[in-house]
Parts: sequence; structure tokens; C-alpha cells
Amino acid sequence: MSDAAAADWWGTAVSRIEPDHVELRGIPVQDLIGTTGFGSMIWLMLRGGRPSDAQASLLEAALVAGVDHGPHAPSIAVARMAATCGVGLNNAMASAINTLGDSHGGAGQECVVLLDEICERAATGTALPQAADEVIGAWRARGVKYLPGFGHRFHTRDPRRDPLLGLVEKAVAAGVVEGAHLQAALAVEAALNRGRSKPVPMNIDGVTAVVYAELGFPAPLARGLFVLSRSVGILAHAWEEIGQGRRNKGPIPPSIRPTYLG
Repeated sequence: MSDAAAADWWGTAVSRIEPDHVELRGIPVQDLIGTTGFGSMIWLMLRGGRPSDAQASLLEAALVAGVDHGPHAPSIAVARMAATCGVGLNNAMASAINTLGDSHGGAGQECVVLLDEICERAATGTALPQAADEVIGAWRARGVKYLPGFGHRFHTRDPRRDPLLGLVEKAVAAGVVEGAHLQAALAVEAALNRGRSKPVPMNIDGVTAVVYAELGFPAPLARGLFVLSRSVGILAHAWEEIGQGRRNKGPIPPSIRPTYLG
């Protein structure tokens, strides 16, 4: 293979790295250092352009909201356990991040798919409540018991819901985002709560899905952005655990014996 063919093999529009030169999405890194926030940098790297200040602020709000949920979250628990096994911070973080699958960490991606389907139906002229009912019915028919982004096993009402939705509503009013995914999410919430005495409100996965979808991120990136967000909490917990000096921390205290089922 020629040098030119090898260069084309690794061709990328994300960065250009040459001796004494680092360029990210066409911008010299020295022009970004000290002038660009981390949320704006994430946007630039993923999208190839700069966000407006309002877009960056909304993105950062969602990233902040998903940072941590304590050792109740498997990713955090795994980070802390791995940190006591004699591995480095990078290994502890990688172990934790690898637990962010479909069940834990993937609900935001699936919720964007759900909301996209509702928006597509509504765009053809179907009334939004009917579009939500039809899509919910289709998901139920496929065996989906718990709709992604709604309800929480720990919170009766996720405390992260209202502040983020409030910011989305302000962004809609200011013309920063269109609001279609916000209305779709609220329609799902209304449908799920119809005739119920115990509400099933939107959770952090649902509300961040609204933010990411409104900002134009495709569904798979909703999971990727959640991974970036949760990595901060994972790092903090792993570092704290290392400082506490415990060794070989198991998932349950040693005094508790697992029930034998044999």
C-alpha cells in the first residue's frame, strides 16, 4: 500500500495533526483553548460546527444532570468495586463504562427513537395525542413493558425532570429549539398517566433525550453523551474509593450471605 493510500485509509474530518500543528474540525487548537467550553467542544467535535451560546448552555445542562446517581447505579458500584481490586483509574472507569448497556445507560437512546416515531406520525397530520397512543401501542405490541425514559425505580418524581424541562421550554420560547420532541414526550407522559392514581413521570433518561433530540443529536449519540456525562461521576467515585483504602470490595457487605438456591 502506498503512503497516499494509507493516508486515505485513515482519512478523517475530525482532526488534522501534523508537526507543530493540531487542528480540530478545521480550527487550530490554540484558538479553542481558553475560549471554548467543554460542552461547546463536544458539539464541535461531534457536529463539525460551533453551537450558539444558548445551544451550548442547554447541552451542558443535560450533561450536568446525568453526572451521578450514587452506588444505586451499577456503573458507579462497578467503578468503586474495580478501584479496590488493584487496578488503575483508567481500568476502573473502563469497567464501569462497559456496564452502560441497553438496560443501564441506553434508555436515553431508546427514548429518542420513541419520540422520533411520534414526531414522524404527527408530521403527517395525526393529532399528537393519537400519535403518542399509536406509537405506545406499537411498542407494547412488541413486548416493551417499560417505556424508556418514563418512571423510576427509586424516585416518585425524578428531581432532575422539572429543571431540565423548564430550560427546554425557555429554549423553545426563545426559538433555540423547535419543541416537537418536548411535546411528544409530554404526550407520552400524559398517555401513561391517563386513569392512573400513581403517576409515571419522565425520568432523567427521558428529559435528556428531549434535550439531545431537540438539539439535533441522533439517537445513538444520546447514549454516547450519557456516557460522557456519567464518566464524571464514575471518576469521582473511583477516586474516592481509592482514597478510602479498601481492598476487594464486593457487591454486598461480607456479613450478608447470598441466598443459596441449589
